[in-house]
Amino acid sequence: MSQQLTIEPSGQQLSVFEGETLLDAAMREGFNMPYGCKNGSCGACKGKVLSGQVVHAQHSETALSLAEQEQGYALFCCATPVSDQVSIECREVSATKDIQIKTLPTRIERIEKVSPDVAILTLKLPSTEKLTYLAGSSILISTPKPAKSAASPLPIHRIKKAFCNCIFAISTAASFSDYVWNTMKEREIFRFTGPLGSFFLREDSDKPILFLATGTGFAPIKGMIEHALANHTQREMVLYWGCRTLADLYMPELPSQWQQLYPNFTFIPVLSDPKLEDQWQGRTGFLHEVVLADFANLAHYQVYACGSPMMVEAAYTGCLSQQLPSDAFFSDAFFTSKDLK
Repeated sequence: MSQQLTIEPSGQQLSVFEGETLLDAAMREGFNMPYGCKNGSCGACKGKVLSGQVVHAQHSETALSLAEQEQGYALFCCATPVSDQVSIECREVSATKDIQIKTLPTRIERIEKVSPDVAILTLKLPSTEKLTYLAGSSILISTPKPAKSAASPLPIHRIKKAFCNCIFAISTAASFSDYVWNTMKEREIFRFTGPLGSFFLREDSDKPILFLATGTGFAPIKGMIEHALANHTQREMVLYWGCRTLADLYMPELPSQWQQLYPNFTFIPVLSDPKLEDQWQGRTGFLHEVVLADFANLAHYQVYACGSPMMVEAAYTGCLSQQLPSDAFFSDAFFTSKDLK
């Protein structure tokens, strides 16, 4: 049994099978919706239901509020139709149209624990395989045990010699993080699916860019910045990376090096709750408030925000209030166990 889905303004029609979300059905039919987490946390797939009815699986109210649902909005990643026909408004992400999503085996070459909460994994793909993706894209890891990660960033601008670096946080997805921290061994083999998501650098613009990252939200943004620098972009880029304490700022030397080497790049670390022993002399407070204090008018900028849903939502609202066009804000958001404490 299936229901019919119509996607406007393209007019594409497709079937939604039992148990499928609107996003699942669209991806199966090759329609590239914008999306990020696929679990109702980030809001990247939010859109208007023009006709028909849908129900939602569990999701974050930050990603989709009750008021928005009453106005006819839905999260396509966790919405399933309950009427025979549903019509939605959604524009296709054309840049990902020709990129093939693959499920591939990979081997753990190295596990580097760079902070109490963050591990960097170096993965090796089979020599016969090639993974094409846009900087900032994600993969979904499947381990031998029933512990799947959330979409995990591929934070490099290209794969060299079949190697790929991935950054994981122990708090990103409880079961998978526990597996990475306590069980995973080097040379272990598992599978991943990717590239996924629509959080990637839009290169068809010459607008200056503000990058906003909290915690391991730095990982996909790292990939975007590396890609831009490798391609000699002349666009002004400012990275705000917010963490709670100095120990959470797990790779500050890299963006500091970028700032020294590239005159069009600026790095501004922000701590929301520095410890006395941190002896922090830099910026403090909520990340989005620091950004908005620095930029009174964002009419001619692009903003890329990745990290906690509360930061992303606050940044979106704040940036639009300072004249940022809504189509110039790109985001990916996820909960961590720290956010839930």
